[in-house]
Amino acid sequence: MKALVAVKRVVDYNVKVRVKSDQTGVDIANVKMSMNPFDEIAVEEAVRLKEKGILTEVVVVSCGVTQCQETLRTAMAIGADRGILVETNEELQPLAVAKLLKALADKEQPGLVILGKQAIDDDCNQTGQMLAALADWPQATFASKVDMVDGKLHVTREVDGGLETLKLSLPAVVTTDLRLNEPRYVTLPNIMKAKKKTIDIFKPEDLGVDVKPRIKTLKVSEPPKRSAGIKVADVATLVDKLKNEAKVI
Repeated sequence: MKALVAVKRVVDYNVKVRVKSDQTGVDIANVKMSMNPFDEIAVEEAVRLKEKGILTEVVVVSCGVTQCQETLRTAMAIGADRGILVETNEELQPLAVAKLLKALADKEQPGLVILGKQAIDDDCNQTGQMLAALADWPQATFASKVDMVDGKLHVTREVDGGLETLKLSLPAVVTTDLRLNEPRYVTLPNIMKAKKKTIDIFKPEDLGVDVKPRIKTLKVSEPPKRSAGIKVADVATLVDKLKNEAKVI
């Protein structure tokens, strides 16, 4: 069985994000970029399923600019077999990515599609659900455990009240949560091996997908700076300040 794993190139989570001076978006010039952490978990899980003998091939997909090939190489260094880049300079929104993944799923015929539950740049948490709807496949979001039992995919997912386990028929879509696994350290030999692996490059028009943005960002601004806290001498003073200054009680 083949798995398709989507990975996104985002600003590294250790970088302090800065807004452009004209407030049209986030400044990514000369900023370190890396794989979305949730997608890294998705790649690790797919590789583990392959190591268990459940999967036979792991194909990683990225949609975006040419530099996304670096992200694909990182995924292949973790253990993916080959990569696919859908190259475009257009701003890609969740629906467009879901349509691209649907077109690639029709082409590759995977038994499983794994994605991170959300990207840390836009926090949309929509692509996996949209893909499942477009493909009419069962889905399990926020997965914290994935296993195959009697030809069915058993996914434990985190919900507000605790945990629930779903049994899915294949093909299916799974989105990963932080507690699913801890991605392995990428070694230099595996990085060198990844350079020899294949990356197929497509354009959105090759897949018959219109990726024109449906939503326009009007303004991006930093959150207001918080004022420094103060210490109070006793409970009476605290209550007085909450009532008369903060006006929250």
